[in-house]
Amino acid sequence: MKQDNDVDALVRKRIRGLRVAMGWSLDDLAGRCYLSPSTLSRIETGHRRISLDQLSAIAHALGSTIDQLVEPADDTDVIIRPHHDPERGVTTWMLTREPGASVAKIRLTRPAPTDPAALKVHPGRDWFTVLSGTLELALGERRILVEAGQAAEFSTMIPHAFGAHGGPVEILGILDHEGQRTHLRTLE
Repeated sequence: MKQDNDVDALVRKRIRGLRVAMGWSLDDLAGRCYLSPSTLSRIETGHRRISLDQLSAIAHALGSTIDQLVEPADDTDVIIRPHHDPERGVTTWMLTREPGASVAKIRLTRPAPTDPAALKVHPGRDWFTVLSGTLELALGERRILVEAGQAAEFSTMIPHAFGAHGGPVEILGILDHEGQRTHLRTLE
């Protein structure tokens, strides 16, 4: 039962913390989630149990989700470690741990493939910005140079690949599930 009490206390702290961070009084939050200020006060202080419908309304009013309010406080390892694939000349730092779209810092040292058969196609869209160096984007029959400070976004139904141009390149990319599976396959 201690674990239940720990989660309960954590949820209450998160509700109060989010409310205070938004600069809201109990009255402000109460008006947004249709609860009385005294009910919210008792919820935050642990003098009242939180029902699921109350938690849902509070989470919505705070711009959060129930999952975010109840997820364990597991910050034991906050360091993001690189994954290196020497065969492909790719080093990747996954910057998100949530399912869905992935944000990754990627360092490429090999040039983009020249063989059209090496270009990949998958559903969705890819987006990236170049942090340093120059990236060569093979997009269909075109070769596009994207320099540091520039960004690109494109349909991934067009055959594509990327690589370094004139030396290593570092990019920050946002990839949907298919993009992650295709471009970051070494991390699976």
